[in-house]
Amino acid sequence: MFALTHTRVIDGTGAPAREGQTLLVKDGKIAAVGDEKSISVPPNATTLDLHGKTVIPGLVGMHEHMFYSNGWGIFTEMPISFPRLYLAGGVTTVRTAGTFEPDTDLGIKRRIENGEMPGPKMRLTGPYLEGKGSWSMQMHTLNGPEDAARTVNYWLDEGIEGFKAYMYISPAELAAAIKAAHLRGAKVTGHLASIGFREAAALGIDNIEHGLITDTEFFPEKKPGEVPNGPHHLDILAKLDVRTGPVYDMIVDLVNRHVAITSTLAVFEMSLPGRPSIQSRVLDAMTVEARADLLGAKVGIADIAAHRRDYGDDPPVYPEVFRKEMEFEYAFVQAGGHLMAGVDPTGIGGVLPGYGDQREVELLVEAGFSPVKAIQIATLNGAQFLGLSDRIGSIRTGRDADFIVVDGDPSRKIEDIEKVETVFKDGVGYDPDKLAGSVRGMVGIR
Repeated sequence: MFALTHTRVIDGTGAPAREGQTLLVKDGKIAAVGDEKSISVPPNATTLDLHGKTVIPGLVGMHEHMFYSNGWGIFTEMPISFPRLYLAGGVTTVRTAGTFEPDTDLGIKRRIENGEMPGPKMRLTGPYLEGKGSWSMQMHTLNGPEDAARTVNYWLDEGIEGFKAYMYISPAELAAAIKAAHLRGAKVTGHLASIGFREAAALGIDNIEHGLITDTEFFPEKKPGEVPNGPHHLDILAKLDVRTGPVYDMIVDLVNRHVAITSTLAVFEMSLPGRPSIQSRVLDAMTVEARADLLGAKVGIADIAAHRRDYGDDPPVYPEVFRKEMEFEYAFVQAGGHLMAGVDPTGIGGVLPGYGDQREVELLVEAGFSPVKAIQIATLNGAQFLGLSDRIGSIRTGRDADFIVVDGDPSRKIEDIEKVETVFKDGVGYDPDKLAGSVRGMVGIR
């Protein structure tokens, strides 16, 4: 039993921060939370005075992976570094969003649950459900609807809990996968390209990853069941109006069909010229080779932007597409949509577990959400989608003691979310500096 006293609480529901709070934790659960004058701390409880600190729920990362890109389209599992970095960054629950090594992910989860290694609680998504034409050598290629259903049922039997459809899946394969998953209480999300968002919603998909930036249904050359290959997709996306017309109709359709969206702004930001600032804690976590690849890629992005300006061409359109994605996510929530958050540690690299999840919350505030709303999107909203909101995602009596102590007030300055002092999972406190220090220089190899 222990008590956190004189603290500020952001409870994850979107409610304003509350000052002068006490949390009482017993046997890994929140036994009481409320005004410090109303809660009596037992004399045998260890007490931590948290003046000037804020307690927020542990982040519920909804687009996470246990692998890292080593270039040439090859992804390597990070079973040691990634679980510790997630926990160090305050992510106490993750949903993986696709895997190349499902058995490894199952092994990571098993070891964490058995107390053999530190890491977040895990909800596992199976191998990518991908159709013919994939760019990846590591993905199984479905050969039709029967194979899609067989794949879903096989991995559910092995302990996988959900699935992610990928870019080249056919409508018939997606329909079969959704039907098989739903029959057994599992959900399906998707990073789509061959299928537009509205078509996927009509087929019964539960969740769509990334947002407007991956929706192909507005491209003139789009053909049913095919990935369009036109040269001006970014220009088209940059000019779309998200508040009226076809895009808004799509938003309303997703809302009415209860299809959630997962925001992954941090991975897209890394491809912008001039941003974000590359933090030393990120570089310290990476191998020398991975660090060099990231910095080289960022220099290349800046050079392309400068070259276009030098020759009088239009400036890169990607920053405008990034702003359009932010507008889309804000409009989606304003229309009643269920938005969640994740990091997707892929892209050009450098968007790391935990640290990238924190950056995602900051970018949601840049997109127009209040800090407490952004924290809700990154905590309770994910828990609700997973059907775990009675256990995680908010700071309430009876919930698991999964929360973060930060130095500062993220309800006023969202960047304070990076100042994690202690991460509690099931009432056990972890030192984020020791977790990160134990895997320094490992991202890229293990």
